[in-house]
Amino acid sequence: MYKLKTKAEFDSAHFLSGYNGKCANIHGHRWCIEAEISGSTLQKEGEKRGMIIDFGDFKKAVRAIADSFDHTLIYESDSLRPETVNALKSEGFSLTEVPFRPTAENFAEHFFGLLRDKGLNITSVTVYETPDNCAVYEV
Repeated sequence: MYKLKTKAEFDSAHFLSGYNGKCANIHGHRWCIEAEISGSTLQKEGEKRGMIIDFGDFKKAVRAIADSFDHTLIYESDSLRPETVNALKSEGFSLTEVPFRPTAENFAEHFFGLLRDKGLNITSVTVYETPDNCAVYEV
């Protein structure tokens, strides 16, 4: 079995609605997405001969996800009042609404699904919230 890994980072803020602790407040992280794909065979012909997939294509897919979350406030649907969302938007802030609590665990599963939907044979996604703390979602 062959495995490839790549990673991309992004900076964003989030908070955990209904959490009893510091993470209930808006705070930021330098998130890191590490994705792994696998394959039992390599391409036999053409410019990609000897590869599972071109690293450039793999990196581009992971980077696109990271870029879509970069420098934004990520918040769970219905965790902010509509007037708060409107006020933040009117000030020009970037907001990203997600249908789940924005935890590393939920991001790992979400990013896994996004990469799978791009046709990648994704086997695991690791999301680092800090350099020492991460969550892994794998099949």
